[in-house]
Amino acid sequence: MSSAPALVVIPTYNESANIRPLVSELLEQSGDIHVLVVDDGSPDGTGEIADELCAESDGRVHCIHRGGKLGLGTAHVEGFRFGLARGYDAVVTMDGDRSHSPRYIPNILAAMDDHDMVIGSRYMPGGGLLNWPIHRRLLSLWANGFTRLLLRLPVADCTSGYRCYSREVLDTVEPENVRGSGYAFLEQMVWKVHSAGFRVGEVPIVFEDRYAGASKIDKSEVFRAAWHVLATAIAPPDVPKRRATASAELGRRGE
Repeated sequence: MSSAPALVVIPTYNESANIRPLVSELLEQSGDIHVLVVDDGSPDGTGEIADELCAESDGRVHCIHRGGKLGLGTAHVEGFRFGLARGYDAVVTMDGDRSHSPRYIPNILAAMDDHDMVIGSRYMPGGGLLNWPIHRRLLSLWANGFTRLLLRLPVADCTSGYRCYSREVLDTVEPENVRGSGYAFLEQMVWKVHSAGFRVGEVPIVFEDRYAGASKIDKSEVFRAAWHVLATAIAPPDVPKRRATASAELGRRGE
């Protein structure tokens, strides 16, 4: 991966207790880490705290304010557009509740040297879950197994929101056309990236249950995502293919 700054996109809704320590820890990882908070009109003041961080950050923190709770998928798309428009070569997404530790960012970015998308994986050797009740563990394992089987994905953690995309991936796979939000968006994005011919890798992370605030995920969202996975398996949408690079063409011709 080049030494150009990477953009970390954090969708937020009512994360006032988490956003300041999370952004501070991210900025400590490297001077090449920039942050974009996409806040969905949080009534608890998250957006105002994000504005304070922007003012304090010497240009490394940015904020987009949206008028209401529009969902994880559209927040990611907003972040992708922002990153592409400003020339970032890599865009990382992560949760705003501190369940995704910034300490894994260096490993994720390093893995981008050999991949086009890298997922912070709970379900590969070295990964894990902390402080999750058994019913959430079982639901997550079922969702991942279901998605891997139906979409034929060689990925251990299809529902992790901690991931990094290259600029080429975001330019190619048309994230704005992904159906669904939440888990559905995450599952369909990894399917599109894999189907387009990009290299998808994983690095282990330990997922820690949120530090403060209430979870926005419920069982109904998991089953809505399962419906989108089933629909994708039955009638796969067209996926733009990765454009062959000059080096790849030379390799195929043996030059």
